[in-house]
Amino acid sequence: MAFVYILLLSNNKYYVGSTTNLEKRLNDHSSGKSGYTSKHLPVKLVFQKEYSSFSDARKIENFIKKQKSRIYIEKLINHIISLPG
Repeated sequence: MAFVYILLLSNNKYYVGSTTNLEKRLNDHSSGKSGYTSKHLPVKLVFQKEYSSFSDARKIENFIKKQKSRIYIEKLINHIISLPG
């Protein structure tokens, strides 16, 4: 089991990631153990989707990042559009 997740950072930007342990990863982000997000605390989980494999989650993470669009991410968060898979 793996997850794609999106965080809203204190600088009002989004962070997209993937992990096999969402609880641990969120704790890392919230406690300042993750590079980029440590400079933009607090963070808020605004989206998560579960996948059967880390490989699938990573592909979707990269797909979202390639969109380079805040509007696309906000549509995902608001369930206006769906992710492939």
